[in-house]
Amino acid sequence: MKRLEDIKLDDKTVIVRCDLNVPMENGIITDDNRIIKSIPTIKYLYENAKSVVILSHLGRIKNKEDEKKNTLEPVCNYLSKRLNIDITFCTYLEDVKKVVSENKIVMLENTRFFDLDNNKESNNDLSLAKFFASLGDVFVNDAFGTAHRAHCSNVGVTQFVDTAVVGYLMQKEIDFLGNAVENPVRPFVAILGGAKVADKLNVISNLLEKCDTLIIGGGMAYTFLKAKGYEIGKSLVDDTKIDYCKEMMEKAEKLGKKLLLPVDSVVAAAF
Repeated sequence: MKRLEDIKLDDKTVIVRCDLNVPMENGIITDDNRIIKSIPTIKYLYENAKSVVILSHLGRIKNKEDEKKNTLEPVCNYLSKRLNIDITFCTYLEDVKKVVSENKIVMLENTRFFDLDNNKESNNDLSLAKFFASLGDVFVNDAFGTAHRAHCSNVGVTQFVDTAVVGYLMQKEIDFLGNAVENPVRPFVAILGGAKVADKLNVISNLLEKCDTLIIGGGMAYTFLKAKGYEIGKSLVDDTKIDYCKEMMEKAEKLGKKLLLPVDSVVAAAF
């Protein structure tokens, strides 16, 4: 696996996939953590490459209304201020290749805007992946939070570039997880959250074999709680994974591991 320092970038246009999927309210960023974590890689590329193209998604795009509230332009403006450099924002209504060729650093609009056309981004449409790849010479994946998704902007694009490397954030997470999982300090406790059990099927099973205690939180906890027979009301649940959750709880018991779930909840009339 190649790292940033393994390649020369001075004459290259670099496409970097970041995870800038930050929470927003009325166009205002309410938590900039993901942006801050992306800065070291973006700054390095800006200082060492000929030019930089930033790709990211923001939210889910199901209709035109989602486009209005999930534009990346506020994120581009925020990042530009934090780095104190001019970042050109580019929509897909513009001549993207021309904009990229004329600017040092460009952020493209939300990659999931293409999902309004047969879910091209989320379904890893190769024609879209080829378009993303055509914008540069090197691909850098620094979007650890979305690396598990086989989308055009983080998987498909790698098929059409000669060189692909990981960024600083991705490398940091890989190094940390590798050491933590393979050479853990015991007792080894793992905490998993998020909304979907489906996104973490292999992770749950593998961690049970390595950790001493697995704590399940977030929205996915309710699928486990329902599998245990609890009433969960209108809470988030994946009914297709009830049997899987039962299997994981049985596996934990057989291995002598603790699988812990929340013991209290805030109860409300709606989510």
